[in-house]
Amino acid sequence: MDATTSGTPTIQYHHNIPDQPITTAIVVATPIPTFQRQQRHCFGDASPGEFPLSANPSIVLHVLTACNLDPQDLAKLEATCSFFRQPANFAPDFDLSLSEIAALDMCQKRAIFKPMSTEQREDLKRRCGGSWKLVLRYLQAGEACCRREKSQAIAGPGHSIAVTSNGVVYSFGSNSSGQLGHGTTEEEWRPRPIRTLQGIRIIQAAAGAGRTMLISDLGQVYACGKDSFGEAEYGGQGSKMVTAPQLVESLRNIFVVQAAIGNFFTAVLSREGRVYTFSWGSDGKLGHHTDQSDVEPHPLLGALEDIPVVQIAAGYCYLLCLACQPSGMSVYSVGCGLGGKLGHGSRTDEKYPRLIEQFQLLNLQPMVVAAGAWHAAVVGRDGRVCTWGWGRYGCLGHGNEECESAPKVVEALSNVKAVHVATGDYTTFVVSDDGDVYSFGCGESASLGHNAGIDEQGNRHANVLSPELVTSLKQINERVVQISLTNSIYWNAHTFALTESGKLYAFGAGDKGQLGIELVANQTERGNPERVDIDLG
Repeated sequence: MDATTSGTPTIQYHHNIPDQPITTAIVVATPIPTFQRQQRHCFGDASPGEFPLSANPSIVLHVLTACNLDPQDLAKLEATCSFFRQPANFAPDFDLSLSEIAALDMCQKRAIFKPMSTEQREDLKRRCGGSWKLVLRYLQAGEACCRREKSQAIAGPGHSIAVTSNGVVYSFGSNSSGQLGHGTTEEEWRPRPIRTLQGIRIIQAAAGAGRTMLISDLGQVYACGKDSFGEAEYGGQGSKMVTAPQLVESLRNIFVVQAAIGNFFTAVLSREGRVYTFSWGSDGKLGHHTDQSDVEPHPLLGALEDIPVVQIAAGYCYLLCLACQPSGMSVYSVGCGLGGKLGHGSRTDEKYPRLIEQFQLLNLQPMVVAAGAWHAAVVGRDGRVCTWGWGRYGCLGHGNEECESAPKVVEALSNVKAVHVATGDYTTFVVSDDGDVYSFGCGESASLGHNAGIDEQGNRHANVLSPELVTSLKQINERVVQISLTNSIYWNAHTFALTESGKLYAFGAGDKGQLGIELVANQTERGNPERVDIDLG
């Protein structure tokens, strides 16, 4: 269910302005006279008649709200016509302009905005730049890049999570730490609903090695698997296991909308756009000093303390944050700079979030960010794709295996308008606006979807140095809206493709049941996309 329709009440008209009488035209039998062409002005400050609907602003407000206008369109109306920028004399704030009231009404449709108190709303407005149009842009940006309130699939390290549009959660695959949440440690080869979550609507999920985090529509976080926020992905410290989802008590007072599990740390994003991190701070790498077993969230200090963040993405010892500022969207990075994956033109670590300045030089507005194990990617508003970091196996898509320490446009996709990007361990997928899927990078475990067979060197799965159309997904005749792939250096990768109608297709490694498909004989993987027996629509 889309955030814009989730439990949306009927828009209420504002009646504090008296209704104007409607003049009825009288039909006469005389010839219709020829009228002189009159120029209509849209200034609104001379007389109401100069703007045809200015006598009934409540109708105009209804049109603006019902059409779900973009915040930029509302701003353009204010810039071109004083009728839209003068005080509208509507509740709840009589000093707000008609465009501002329309933006506020559209904000109130959002599931994460509705339960906020007046004080919380004003605080969010301040953080966004002092305008309800900017708050609306912030909320819409989060919906676009994180699939809030929509179906989604997560290809975790050895296990998988699928969330329906109604908030029902299915899990399958490896379960050695109880990460599937079924109360056992037995593997599941078919999608199985988590029964203990009955009555709780889940809107977001994150999967790490031996751990799962689930976020409800009330902002509460449930976790199962390894009871630790900061264990290493492989050879962990042997923490206790939780085999059924439990409420994370330390996050009870934070309304969470997204979680990201990296190696040695976990990050969560609050409704107000604040980032909190757990663990991996013993040497101050994330701006605070903690230990591996820490269970308390710490606010991410530095440049993002007063800038709202709409999306977070975690890789191997680093974090990317997509921020929403009055001047536009931007990306900040923090953590380990090995391979140039922080995007600052160097390979140095950053203890506090630092703005990636290259996007300004490229004149690119970031809209979606993805953090692979050792490389990262961004999709811009104009559909361009940028990649940077460690270029092994061609995962950056530039036709070579060289590292890039600053974002670089993937020129091979210059004729493609991208809307979504996903990254894993040296692999990258891009989804275009027409639903086509391109992939490049490491071909191990058939996770790229090309299934090209044995190459000239005798390798079964060839690496792909430049973006190639995934023809096997083209053949399913379904529009792909989301790709998820394993982001782990210790697990064989698998990939999910989710279609607009809610069908889920899987390919890649399936030795633990993570594809949700029964393999035959000695099979350990599937080279071509196969339909998973689950409907996420």
